[in-house]
Amino acid sequence: MRRELDLKLTPSEAFDPARWKHAVSSRIGIPEGRIYHIRPLKRSIDARHKVFFNLKVEVFIGEHFPKAEKISIPDYPDVSRRTPVLIVGAGPAGLFAALTLIEQGFKPVILERGKDVKARKFDISLLNRGERLNPDSNYCFGEGGAGTYSDGKLYTRSTKRGNVSDILRTLVAHGASDDLLIDAHPHIGTDKLPNIIASIRRSIIDAGGEVHFNKRIVRLILKNGKVKGVIDSAGNEFRSNSVILATGHSARDVFDFLHDQGLLLEPKPFALGIRVEHPQQLIDSIQYHVPERGPHLPAASYNLVTQAEGRGVFSFCMCPGGIIVPASTGNNELVVNGMSNSMRNSPYANSGIAVAIEPEDWQKFQHEGPFAALRFQQAIEAAAWDAAGNSLKAPAQRMTDFMNDKVSANLPVCSYNPGLVSVPLSSFLPDFLTSRLKLAFRDFNNKMNGYLTEDAVLVGVESRTSSPVRIPRKDDTLQHPQAAGLFPCGEGAGYAGGIVSSAIDGIRCALAVAGKSAD
Repeated sequence: MRRELDLKLTPSEAFDPARWKHAVSSRIGIPEGRIYHIRPLKRSIDARHKVFFNLKVEVFIGEHFPKAEKISIPDYPDVSRRTPVLIVGAGPAGLFAALTLIEQGFKPVILERGKDVKARKFDISLLNRGERLNPDSNYCFGEGGAGTYSDGKLYTRSTKRGNVSDILRTLVAHGASDDLLIDAHPHIGTDKLPNIIASIRRSIIDAGGEVHFNKRIVRLILKNGKVKGVIDSAGNEFRSNSVILATGHSARDVFDFLHDQGLLLEPKPFALGIRVEHPQQLIDSIQYHVPERGPHLPAASYNLVTQAEGRGVFSFCMCPGGIIVPASTGNNELVVNGMSNSMRNSPYANSGIAVAIEPEDWQKFQHEGPFAALRFQQAIEAAAWDAAGNSLKAPAQRMTDFMNDKVSANLPVCSYNPGLVSVPLSSFLPDFLTSRLKLAFRDFNNKMNGYLTEDAVLVGVESRTSSPVRIPRKDDTLQHPQAAGLFPCGEGAGYAGGIVSSAIDGIRCALAVAGKSAD
C-alpha cells in the first residue's frame, strides 16, 4: 500500500531520513517495521513562528519501493540532415528551444554572440576585478545567458504556459541535483550551472544540431515580409525560413537593427532600483527568530512587496549567502546584479529592490517612441557610472543615511569586488524613485523588524530586471506581425522573466515552428 502524507518536521528531523519513519509511524499508527520506504516529494520551510520544514512524502507500507528510475538524457533523434532552424542566443530560451526542435525533427543552429561557458568565465573574472568589460562576454552575454553566472534560481510563477517539471527533469538529466524536483524554491548555483549548460550543448551537437559562438547578429535577411536568415558582424549569412530570436534583455543592438529594418517594436514597463546587502546572520535572525540558524537551516531568504505612491516596490532576485556582481554590458554604464553559489555560504545576503516603471515615469524625461523605456534605463545607468567616477566601482550609501539624506562617511564591508564609492543615491536617481524606495524600506522594516539598519548598504543600480522593449508577436503563431518566420522569444522579446519562464517560452516557440501548440 502507498500513501501520501504531509509531515511537519524540525530542521534536524527534516535532514535525517532515519527519523522520518518514527514521524510517519506516530502520525498514522503503523509500526515502523511495516514502513518499507519513504520517498520525499516536496520540501519547503515554514518560518512564520517557530521554524519547521513541510515535507510531502510517499510512504510504502508493506511493499517495497520499486527500483528508482534514473533520470537520464533522452535518446534524441539524429537531425543532422533535417530542416535547419536558426536560434539567435544560447540562453535558456534558446537552449530549450533547440532541444524541443530536435524532439520535433528539426535541426537547431544556435548563433551566440558570446563565448562558451568556460571561456566566458575568464572574461567574467576580469570584470569582477574591475579590470575590463568585454561587451560580448559578460554576466549577460555568453553561453547559458544571464542566469548562468548570476545565481541559477529556478522558481517561477509561469506554470500555466508550460510544464515546469519537464524543465527541471531536463536539468537533472544533464547534471543537476535531484533536489530540484522536491524543493519549493529550487536553486542550482553559479558554481554548478556552467557544467549543466555545457552538457545541454553536447546533447544538441550529438543529435546533429549546431552551436556557434562569437556570432553577433547584425541584420535579418527579409524578402517580401518573410525571414530568410540572418547576417553576423563578419558578414556571414545563415539561411533558414525560421528564426527564433532569443537574445536576452540586454541585447540593445538587436532592437536597433530591427527598428532600422522597419519592424514594429513597443516600449514596455519594467522595474528599476538598487541592490541592498545585509549581513546574512541578520537576515537569518529575523527570518528564523534565533540568534544563529544552526547546521540544518539554509541561509535565509525573503520576498517583500509593497505599494508606494501608486507603484509596486518589490524584492527581486534575492540571493541568500551571495555576492553582488557587475552586470554592465557596455562602456560608460553601471549595472549590478546578485548571485549565489550552490552552498550559499557567503556572509552576505543581497537583493534587488525594484520600483515599477510605467509610461508616465519615462515620459517625464521626454522619452517617446519604441525606445522610450530603454532610453530612460540607459540614462540612469549612465548617471550611476558618472556618479561613481567613471569606473566599475559602484555608487553606494548606508541604508540609514539614504533614509536621512546624508552622505555616508564610511561604508560597510561589501561583497561587490570592484569596490564602492560613497555617493548619495539621490544625486542620480529621480526623486520619484528615491521617495518610493524610502517608503518601501519603512514598510519592509515593519514586516522584518531590523531590516532598516545602518549595517545594510545600498548599491546602484539594479536596472536589468526585464526588457524595456517588447518585440510584438501574434498570439496564435508567435511570429512577428511583419516578418513571417521570425519568432521573438524569451526575456529579451518581453515574454519571460527568469530561467524557467524563458525555457518555457523557448519550448513554445519551437513548437510553434513545428506548427504545434504548447497548450
